[in-house]
Amino acid sequence: MKPFSLLIGALSLLALFTGCASPDHRAPVEDRKPPTVRPPVLTAPSTTTAAPAVPASAAAAPEVPAVKPPPGIENLGKPGYYQVKPGDTLIRIGLDNGQPWRDLARWNGLENPNLIEAGQVLRVTPPAPDPGAPAARPVAPSGRIETRPLEGSKPPAITAAAASAPAAPAVVAPPAPASSEDEPTWAWPAAGPVAAAFDDVKTKGLAITGKAGDPVLAAADGRVVYAGSSLRGYGNLVIIKHNATYLTAYAHNQKLLVKEDQPVARGQRIAEMGSTDAERVQLHFEIRRMGKPVDPARLLPPRP
Repeated sequence: MKPFSLLIGALSLLALFTGCASPDHRAPVEDRKPPTVRPPVLTAPSTTTAAPAVPASAAAAPEVPAVKPPPGIENLGKPGYYQVKPGDTLIRIGLDNGQPWRDLARWNGLENPNLIEAGQVLRVTPPAPDPGAPAARPVAPSGRIETRPLEGSKPPAITAAAASAPAAPAVVAPPAPASSEDEPTWAWPAAGPVAAAFDDVKTKGLAITGKAGDPVLAAADGRVVYAGSSLRGYGNLVIIKHNATYLTAYAHNQKLLVKEDQPVARGQRIAEMGSTDAERVQLHFEIRRMGKPVDPARLLPPRP
């Protein structure tokens, strides 16, 4: 039994060595290299704070209200219209355009003539009459009209032929056209000497000197369109409109003797000479033709 046991042991050792030498049965090899450690990537700390989310409705830009255009801007550049400048007044605009300020207020529908704004466009010439306006018709009398002869007079005898004949229509003469372009008959507005001659840029008129209280006279027939002190640089002022062409202005008075819309005659006393808004007692006198200053010395008659 011992030899057989030794044989079995030898065979077992031979099989063991044969299995270890086979290429298909290699012993596992353990990789003992240390794992590669990569350093962490460092980033700079953030200095800004993330903005909170804004709703789309809040992010939209606020609506800017539309700028309202000045009144009458659609008439800018048209003949007969004027664009208001800073510092203008309706009285100044009327004087510069040869029109009463009340007419300007009416033509432009101004409820308060003191409220005009720079950039506003105003009508400064009379509006044309509306051709579509119906003509005025005579009103037929209603009822029976009784006629009586005047006392002490006898009614005229009516013949049969006259009674049977139809009545001839009455002929109405057309009214005479207004002579707005007629040259007024001028007279000197004050008796004192002329201290400053006309200059169309600086003086725009004549400076006539005198004493405080000396009479100031209307230079021609007309109607007062302004009497007051609202026009800067003129003091107590009277403006007279003589026709559609001419205006006259009388400034620096100490007292006004007429009112607006009052008719005046040539040579009528309208004010007393003074020094309001002036350095000395004087009458500043202007003649304006269609709003443009003209030299009064060329229109006034020679002095005796």
